[in-house]
Amino acid sequence: MGVRKHNMAERIKEERKNLYIAKLRNCPTSPRKMRLVADLVRGMDVAKASAVLKFTKKHAARDLEKLLMSAISNFEQKSGERWEEAGLFIKEISVDSGRALKRIQPAPQGRAYRIRKRSNHINMVLASANEQMSNQTENSES
Repeated sequence: MGVRKHNMAERIKEERKNLYIAKLRNCPTSPRKMRLVADLVRGMDVAKASAVLKFTKKHAARDLEKLLMSAISNFEQKSGERWEEAGLFIKEISVDSGRALKRIQPAPQGRAYRIRKRSNHINMVLASANEQMSNQTENSES
């Protein structure tokens, strides 16, 4: 590997140390419905986002709440500290379309309607507000 590529890979690896990621693949909900719930919690504090998801009536909120708990668990394993003191917030949440199962619905006069049962992929990235503040102060001092 060239020096420039190696340095870039090292820089990306360093940046990802402070991010805590959870992914949910092939969730059987349409991406449009999932994005409605994801937009509710984007950028929120983790405790507040958990409460919002717990009391949201939409079915997609259950899957997002599970994903949030998984991301919190990833944080605790990776950093070794408790999430309550870390000041975690949802830095990024993206919902992309997954594969669609194609089915056929019988219709009158020998026709058939196509039904697409959609699924989605969700990526959630948590960041610690404490680490963000310390990084900003280091950069401003330099």
